[in-house]
Amino acid sequence: MPLAYVGLGSNMGDRERMIWSAVHMLAFNPEVDVVAVSSLRETDPVGFLEQPPFLNAAVAVETELRPQALLELLLSVERELGRTRDGPRFGPRTIDLDLLLYGDEVVDEPGLVVPHPRLHERRFALEPLVELDPDLSVPGWGPVPALLAGLE
Repeated sequence: MPLAYVGLGSNMGDRERMIWSAVHMLAFNPEVDVVAVSSLRETDPVGFLEQPPFLNAAVAVETELRPQALLELLLSVERELGRTRDGPRFGPRTIDLDLLLYGDEVVDEPGLVVPHPRLHERRFALEPLVELDPDLSVPGWGPVPALLAGLE
């Protein structure tokens, strides 16, 4: 089964509960096997700065769902946990689930780009990934440790 990586973030309400609720919802889905969860880390917002800090993490999942179907699952988890998209882009959110990587596949379809298009420039996403797999590489960008080193 392909190994995919999902980024999780929350900066509204009980952030830790939101992240763990999302992890549990993924784990209880019969088409997903959560194989690893990074530690939680508090990070400053990026893009829209006038908002509370985030808690971020990542999970590694094995799944036979294709990338688009996995994205649909992630969006349904967000909706179930109260995520709305009426605020500013990159604004505050109860929960955010991003499909960061799907094996070594590169996907460019309407509504879905994998690897995540800004992954290589986001420390809050790269740090949990290197924690899950220090040898992980981002297709088209290279090893995660090198990407992190380039951000310093």
